[in-house]
Amino acid sequence: MQITDVRVRKVFEEGPMKAIVSVTFDNELALHDVKVINARDKYFVVMPSRKNPDGTYRDIVHPINAASRSMLETAVISAYFEKLKEIEENPESVAAAAAGDEHEA
Repeated sequence: MQITDVRVRKVFEEGPMKAIVSVTFDNELALHDVKVINARDKYFVVMPSRKNPDGTYRDIVHPINAASRSMLETAVISAYFEKLKEIEENPESVAAAAAGDEHEA
């Protein structure tokens, strides 16, 4: 399965959550609400999850092995930094990035 598209839906300036991203696989399967987190000077992704009755969270979907997780993290974090560069070069797009992309994958 190959990643065919990564869309940064929303960018946050404050707090540890930096972006919400959608990823498309093989132009056939979309995964929404992947979060880009920055904690302790490291960027990583958090998969979509749901809250259990006991207050813990459980991933709804997740990579099965380290190679798949690495591929996903690399693609998502790269797209996030590309979006930041685009915002820096085109400041009027900041409002659009903060509002999120209206088109679904």
